[in-house]
Amino acid sequence: MSETPLLVRDVPEEALLARIFPLLPTAPTTLVGPGDDCAVVAAPDGRYVVSTDVLVEDRHFRRRWSSGYDVGWRAAVQNLADVVSMGARPAALVVSLVMPGDLPVDWVTGLARGLADACTPLGAAVVGGDLSGGDQVVVAVTVHGDLEGRAPVLRSGARPGDVVALAGSLGRSAAGLALLDADRADLDDALVVAHLRPDPPLAAGPAAADAGATAMMDVSDGLLRDAGRMARASGVVVDLELAALGADRDRLRVASTALDGASEDGAGATDRDARTDAGDRTEGWVLSGGEDHALLATFSADADLPDGFRAIGRVRTADGDGAGVRVDGGVAHRATGWDHFRA
Repeated sequence: MSETPLLVRDVPEEALLARIFPLLPTAPTTLVGPGDDCAVVAAPDGRYVVSTDVLVEDRHFRRRWSSGYDVGWRAAVQNLADVVSMGARPAALVVSLVMPGDLPVDWVTGLARGLADACTPLGAAVVGGDLSGGDQVVVAVTVHGDLEGRAPVLRSGARPGDVVALAGSLGRSAAGLALLDADRADLDDALVVAHLRPDPPLAAGPAAADAGATAMMDVSDGLLRDAGRMARASGVVVDLELAALGADRDRLRVASTALDGASEDGAGATDRDARTDAGDRTEGWVLSGGEDHALLATFSADADLPDGFRAIGRVRTADGDGAGVRVDGGVAHRATGWDHFRA
């Protein structure tokens, strides 16, 4: 007989915090950590970068397939990626958690462990936050980063002639989500993990800044949408090479084909012409799938790309169609990808 899990409503707030605090990572720059009205964090550079992001249950994750650890990891990574894409080193996170009373305490401590495991390799600390009750789980993270003397790398610095480069993967998270949505996580465990716990090369951000990146951002809402943001901020055309994007294309195609086969097996024969072509779906995952948090950057044509980056296109002068994104020199692409109010 299984033991009834301890729920949040069964534990006083201070007792819950006493379970959480020992799990949170610390850092030398944390002068005062959790427990006071505010944390105190050293800023040796004299400046800091700051960003915030929110995960909302049933909007950004579902508890039926996401553990607390998964959500903690994702909440950390999506914020850490914002910091490193500015060329900074993540230093401190503040985390607020809204949760219903029937949430198991183990889910909450799992979230703390996920935060810690994502932050520790980069030397970032979780220095405080807040707890509140609500009808669904909401995780809000604010992250601070140290530029360590570097100039911040902005979206607006791309110039005609620059090389467009990428560090990390595209399409894996979107494919994993499609497998989860179809209740076929068994078809490719690695793609599912790529969605639940994205693992971009975060150390590549400061390295890109040191190598002279002229513009940079993380790909959170899909390559076309985010490259379009960079193009418009810089007043240029970002021309992507489709063949250079699909490092995981074969694996994604296998997953797409398997999804079609699973649909046939579960619901009888279907009209093949009515189904999504595996190639079209794969291209959609690569170009418009988000949440891989790969790093998109531009470098001067004579720069040596830092480790982990590969060339995926060129920056060109905006023409009569204005700034935007093209693929293989074709027509301008509209901004497809994640939209918080239309998804």
